[in-house]
Amino acid sequence: MEPESSAAGRLGCPKRMVFGPCGGVREDERCELAEHRCVFLDAPLVRWPGAAPDPPVRSGLLARAAEAPVVLTDLSVPAFDTAAVRRVVGVLGPVSDGLLLGEHANRPDFPPTMLAAEALAAGARLWTTLACRDRNRVVLEQELAGLAALGVDGVLCVTGDGRGPGVRPGASQVFDLDGVRLAALAAGRGLQVAVPESPEAPPRALRPARVAEKQRAGAQLCVLNHVSSPARVASFVAAARDAGATLPFVAGSPSTPTSAPPACCSAFPACTSTTTSSSGSSPRPTRGRPASPPRSRRPERCSPSPASSGSTCRAWPPTGARTTAHGSRPRWPSD
Repeated sequence: MEPESSAAGRLGCPKRMVFGPCGGVREDERCELAEHRCVFLDAPLVRWPGAAPDPPVRSGLLARAAEAPVVLTDLSVPAFDTAAVRRVVGVLGPVSDGLLLGEHANRPDFPPTMLAAEALAAGARLWTTLACRDRNRVVLEQELAGLAALGVDGVLCVTGDGRGPGVRPGASQVFDLDGVRLAALAAGRGLQVAVPESPEAPPRALRPARVAEKQRAGAQLCVLNHVSSPARVASFVAAARDAGATLPFVAGSPSTPTSAPPACCSAFPACTSTTTSSSGSSPRPTRGRPASPPRSRRPERCSPSPASSGSTCRAWPPTGARTTAHGSRPRWPSD
C-alpha cells in the first residue's frame, strides 16, 4: 500500500504523524516538541490499513542474521567530512557484519545518498537512516531511489527527532510522512526496511503491538532504544510476538573506547569497551556474546572519539528465548 503524504496527521501532533506515537514521548507523557500531553496516548492504536507487502529476498545482514548472531555498528562521523567516513569505515567495517549510517537532529550533514556512496566505496556493508523531519515526500522518494541504485543493505526509516532550540531556527521541520508511512514507501521500492521502537517510552502498553503494525507496513527488522535490563528486552519481544510481530529485533549494547571514561549508564542493559591503539589498530568487540556489565561504580560522562567508537550490536535474546535479535546504537531517532 502506498502511503499518502496528504493524509492529515492527528490534531495536536507537531510531527503531523498518522501512525503515532513517536519514540520521543517524555516520561511525564508530554509531547517531544510541545508542552501538551501526547495526543496518541489515550486513543486506540492506529492500525495499518493494508496487507503487508511481499518482502524482498533477505540478503546481507538479514540473511546472515537468520543463521547466526551478527554485529551492527553505528557509523558516527563529524558532519560534512567524507574523509572521516572512509577512515571510520576502515576501522569499524572489518569487525562488524554491518554499519548503520545515522542522521542527527542537532547538526545538518551531507545527504544520506552522498554519505552512503562514500561508505560503500570504502567497503562498508551499509544500512542508512532516513528521517522525515527535513524532507518532503518528493525528496524522500529521491533518496530512496538513490539508495536502492547504490545497493545499500537496507534503510532505517524514522520520523526523526525534533530539532533542539537554536538548531537552524529559521528552517521549517517538514514531517510530510511519518516513519511508518516511509517504511511502506521504502518496502514498495524493494528495499530491506528497518524501523525503531522505544519500549520504555509512554504509552508502554501499546508499543509491542505497534511493532506488528510496522511489520504490516513493510518492516523486516526492528531496532530498540535502550531499556533498563535484558529481562525488559525479553518481555517486550515476547509481547510483540503475542501481538503478531515475527520480524527479528535488535537490542542495544553501547561500546566506548577505553581511552575515555565509560559512557555506560547504569540503566543500559550491557556495555563493552573497544580499544583503539595510538597506532590506529581496529577495535575488537567480541561477537555473539552478551556484553560484560559496566565496570564503573557510577555513571560517568564521556566524549568518545568518532574515529574509534560506536555502538556494537549483540545477539539477543539468549539461547532458548522466543526470537533471535541483534544489537543497536546508543540513541535511535524517534520513530
